[in-house]
Amino acid sequence: EVTQEGLPLVPEPYHQVADKLGVPVEEVKNRLQRWLDTGAVRRIAAVPNHYRMGYAANGMTVWDVPDEVAEELGEQVGALEFVSHCYLRPRHPGVWNYNLFAMVHGKTRDEALEKVEQIRQILGKNLRSHDVLFSRKILKKTGFRLSTGKD
Repeated sequence: EVTQEGLPLVPEPYHQVADKLGVPVEEVKNRLQRWLDTGAVRRIAAVPNHYRMGYAANGMTVWDVPDEVAEELGEQVGALEFVSHCYLRPRHPGVWNYNLFAMVHGKTRDEALEKVEQIRQILGKNLRSHDVLFSRKILKKTGFRLSTGKD
């Protein structure tokens, strides 16, 4: 709970967390390391606010590719430096035919569309159709939060 909003931006963040929890700083470090080791936490890192950095053209790209190659293609798309999220999701035939999703960010719509073109080139002959769903307004944006059981 103490770290869900991020680590404090102070010279010794683990000390401040330990003080809030009333435990030794080594206990905080050991817990975090255990979570990293077990995969409960993937990484501890700074997360920039891309909107404040000028990345205003954010588009979820959606792609219709054959299911039998979707995972392989998704790994290639996900390896692109400019793709922040990449998922395989179920299609809903006749309603929603897309099965590969990749989020791209650009300072302008044209910059984002250049990145979409790079993905299109990777998918090549496997691409049946695609679209880009640009964000219009942020209604909520937070990381995943665990319930504290105090609700």
